[in-house]
Amino acid sequence: MLACAAASVLVAGCGDSGFHPMYASSAITGAPEVNEKLAQLEIAPIPGRVGQRLRNELIYQSTGGGNALQPVYRLEIVIRESLTPTLVQQDGNSSGSVYNLRTSFRLIRIADRSVALQGESTGRVAFQRFDSVFANVRARENAEDRAAKSVGEEVKGRVAAYLSGAA
Repeated sequence: MLACAAASVLVAGCGDSGFHPMYASSAITGAPEVNEKLAQLEIAPIPGRVGQRLRNELIYQSTGGGNALQPVYRLEIVIRESLTPTLVQQDGNSSGSVYNLRTSFRLIRIADRSVALQGESTGRVAFQRFDSVFANVRARENAEDRAAKSVGEEVKGRVAAYLSGAA
């Protein structure tokens, strides 16, 4: 019984200290939900197939597939792609590769065009190379998609963490 009372005092104190679950509803915390703030995010176009895949991933993660709200922030992302050969055989051919996706992002407050948050994120995905050209193309596209998803999740998490503390 004493342990329950002590735990309730600790939990009750969390609201006063500023600690609260990032995705808690506004009914619990009294502040706008992070999901609502993410829906107010405009994601700038990113060139290329991987850029479009990353943008689509971020749009889905910020709106959940629903309609976006009037934007308050704009997320701008620049990507750099590269391939690193691995598992080099005796004849000099590579039997595997690592797809590298490096991104730089800026979260810009639309009202005053100031940079609220900036950072970098990296995704690395290994894939096997085959004798078939089609199999190699599909393996690389799959690696690109997985890297875009991974980077998208990381960027969304960092933006959500920022927005959960922003006024």
